[in-house]
Amino acid sequence: MMLLKESKLGEQDKVHTEVVKLMGNRFEFTTASVPEAVAEVAIAKAIAEVQRIERLFTTFSADSQVNQINANAGVKPVKVDGEVLALIQRSLRIAELTDGAFDITYGGLDKNLWNFNQQMTQLPDKETAKNAVANINYRNVIINEADSTVYLKNEGMRIGFGGIGKGYAADRAKAVMLANGINNGIINAAGDLITWGTQPTGKSWTAGIADPFFKDKPFSWLDISNMAIATSGTYEKFAMIDGKKYSHTIDPKTGYPTSGIASVTMICPIAELADAMTTPVMVMGVEVGLNLINQMKNMACIIIDEQGKIHTSKNISLR
Repeated sequence: MMLLKESKLGEQDKVHTEVVKLMGNRFEFTTASVPEAVAEVAIAKAIAEVQRIERLFTTFSADSQVNQINANAGVKPVKVDGEVLALIQRSLRIAELTDGAFDITYGGLDKNLWNFNQQMTQLPDKETAKNAVANINYRNVIINEADSTVYLKNEGMRIGFGGIGKGYAADRAKAVMLANGINNGIINAAGDLITWGTQPTGKSWTAGIADPFFKDKPFSWLDISNMAIATSGTYEKFAMIDGKKYSHTIDPKTGYPTSGIASVTMICPIAELADAMTTPVMVMGVEVGLNLINQMKNMACIIIDEQGKIHTSKNISLR
């Protein structure tokens, strides 16, 4: 959860905000320092762009290109638009970078094993857990760039963009708004933020990082103008088993829920990448996750472990 803080504005400096449900989530579009009519046109075009992306990448529509890929898993390659191919290729590069901790074939998870509610009282045995993730392996996504086709090697495989799609949509919506005269704004895609320019006062946009133990209160504020920020945590969906909290995030190697980290916040210039990198750091854990982020350019990370201790990458300063 991200909490925006605005400096005091005069009547003539009011920001313009519209909220709409897109991709099954709450999207909030904010502009500053432009006439309301200009803001409304730009936001309408940004909403249309997100709707276009949703139609392209959804797994809830039988005729989407992603579902065509999934329906033909183990059968044949499927020809897709260049935009779909490109996002899959970028997703596979992130999967390789994180050694599979991020994996768009996560859609192949046997979801019958996990419900993450109060009725979940024990973990499955190791063999059952391992079988649940048998179809998760990004290396079995076969790309033919010349033919613009995607082939899932094994029957039962499924790809999905739940871990990267909102960020990609936010980046595209920002580009549309910029092209339509919005030089200062924010897009909040269900907690994944991307900002550019400044508030009407000239001050930076500022966001609060929610405390995973008191999620309506920020534990720190960050200046985030011209940056994207995304958070993933256990406070939204989890199971308590024998007094231990287990995240709804599943380690694709073991089939077991991650534990040890309460929340991960990523900050970088691209919403797609910020969105994508939160989950693998949850999977990898504090030490390995921070080691990876510290090797990446223009990336910063804040981790809160389950004991409430704050860990940050080398290039970040909290206040």
